[in-house]
Amino acid sequence: MNIEPSTLPDNVDQLKAIMADFQAHYERQIADIQDHYQKKTSLLQEEIRLLRARIYGRKSEKHPPGDPGQLPLFDMPEPEDAGEEEAIQVLAHTRKKPGRRPLPEDLPRIEVVHDIPEEEKVCQCGCRLTRIGEEVSEQLDIIPAKMRVIRHIRPKYACRNCEGLKDDGPSVKIAPPEPQIIPKSIATPGLLAFIIVAKFVDALPFYRQEGRFARLGVDLSRGVMCKWAMKVAGACQPLLNLLKDEVLEGPLINIDETTVQVLSEPGRDPATRSYMWVFCRAGPERPVLIYQYHPGRSSKVASEFLGDFKGYVQTDGYQGYDFLDVSPGIRHVGCWAHVRRKFMDVIKAQGKNRKKSGSADVAMSFIRRLYGIERDAAKRELSPEGVYQVRQERSKPILEEFREWLL
Repeated sequence: MNIEPSTLPDNVDQLKAIMADFQAHYERQIADIQDHYQKKTSLLQEEIRLLRARIYGRKSEKHPPGDPGQLPLFDMPEPEDAGEEEAIQVLAHTRKKPGRRPLPEDLPRIEVVHDIPEEEKVCQCGCRLTRIGEEVSEQLDIIPAKMRVIRHIRPKYACRNCEGLKDDGPSVKIAPPEPQIIPKSIATPGLLAFIIVAKFVDALPFYRQEGRFARLGVDLSRGVMCKWAMKVAGACQPLLNLLKDEVLEGPLINIDETTVQVLSEPGRDPATRSYMWVFCRAGPERPVLIYQYHPGRSSKVASEFLGDFKGYVQTDGYQGYDFLDVSPGIRHVGCWAHVRRKFMDVIKAQGKNRKKSGSADVAMSFIRRLYGIERDAAKRELSPEGVYQVRQERSKPILEEFREWLL
């Protein structure tokens, strides 16, 4: 507010009015500046609290009980929402007495009898003791892995009567070699399966398997096992094609991608991010999982896999899946866990002095009610049709109420 001295009036009352306006304008500017910096400070504090919660806090998006600003020492179970209008009935149950599980009946048994000496089977009165029963206990034993060599012998046959009579020499007959996954390899299908399962199911790297084989007296290098694994993967391609066809039969596909680090990839730095894409055919019948490695995170990966698929596709909020929203014949659906995570981030960022009735708390109450219904259905072990009926009767009204509140 700039005022030229030459424009000031000589009247004292007018000067007082101008000074009052100037003072009010100055106070408004100070209040605006303070409000701006207060908002900026609050935003930075929320970002710091959220960052600290992500580094040191719980990884679950479940709402912790008690003080939200205090990081719990233990991962407490999620409480039921106090404001939930719909009560969930828990069915009565009997608690089983804890104890050791019986060993599988199909395992072979070796009986070892621990008997007393013959001289102790005579009573002090001179009569021989009679067997009246027995006590039986079982222990689980294991036979360590043993390496063996299978010698394939193929006899050769020739006719001695025709020997030397034919221009091309005697004709020799021999049985054809057995088909092999890796031709001319020393590895049997059993050994290949053992190595592949140890690597990709039990997470046992090839260098550790190399040491394990060395203890068994066999020199089998990690390089050889790596080459075998790649050749086995190539031999499994027809099976992968069939699995992909199973996934695309639908009606629901889950897609997700996660980062992996490849240390020695030609033409790429070891620190460069790569991605493992996962395509899952969901449902209680014939679930199928397919993993695909790709160096990038482009939406082209999902688009090429889906092709002409028609049905439901569930993903997270990554923008690379936005093409599904406009793909004909595809219904793009989201994930409640990712929805809940964003509201939980707001609660974590607001800290312990936040209002307990904020928008994020209201949203979390809706979501907790939905999760409570799902937990109840899981405890009752309902069929898919039963779960659908429960969702229509109990979850749908909550979703409609949630939608109205969001709008």
